Amino acid sequence: MGLLDDRIVLVNGGSQGVGAAIARAAVREGAVVAVTGRRPEPGEALVAELEAAGGKALFVRADLADAEQARSSVTRVVEAYGRIDCLVNSAGLTSRGTLLDTTPELFDQHIAINLKAPFFAMQAAVADMIARKTPGTIVNIITSSAHGGQPFLAPYVSAKAGLIGLTRNAAHAHRWDRIRINGLNIGWTATEGEDATQKAFHGAQDGWLAEASARLPMGKLGQPDEIADFVVLLLSERSGVVTGSVIDWDQNVLGGLD
Repeated sequence: MGLLDDRIVLVNGGSQGVGAAIARAAVREGAVVAVTGRRPEPGEALVAELEAAGGKALFVRADLADAEQARSSVTRVVEAYGRIDCLVNSAGLTSRGTLLDTTPELFDQHIAINLKAPFFAMQAAVADMIARKTPGTIVNIITSSAHGGQPFLAPYVSAKAGLIGLTRNAAHAHRWDRIRINGLNIGWTATEGEDATQKAFHGAQDGWLAEASARLPMGKLGQPDEIADFVVLLLSERSGVVTGSVIDWDQNVLGGLD
């Protein structure tokens, strides 16, 4: 038996990067998976890959900057499969901004995708779980930068720190409904999006990943498939009664100084 046998899992922001890795891991563990994304091409390609491997998957096109589309991503899954058992909020906007140069428009973009979308997706998922009187699990992908972060991540940190508070508040509110809600503060991770970000905002050249990896304690950036395995564990019954936990998934130790 897989860890997620017969579970209906929605991965918001699941068409690439960490979200896609979570979708692959969930299918391997027996889940039926739905993924959302703004662009149909990568989402449909991922679904085709998962189905070719023997899984069952669905792509839901959604712009999570729109709170109603974030909420309807859940209702679309419920309409397709009759329920939702697990939700992963994996979408994230990482565009740069400091306290001094962040515009109200950029700040609102970060709040919309990094905080508002998870809020309303969770609202819809928890409502379905309560209506059916069944347990469920939610994992929010956050960031170790939410502890403070670099100066150029001011709006990103603001929104993700809010997601930490939301994770704990919702977990406390719905523990008697047996809905477990946890978060993962992931560190620097090797994804397609990170490659584009490094080149767009920091002038990185081809080969930057190998150079950056050599400077890290474990000799590599975080790997999406490793994060995915951890998320599957949190979604599954093997994580027991754990709820309201926000776990630092990183190779840097908060508060450690050299």
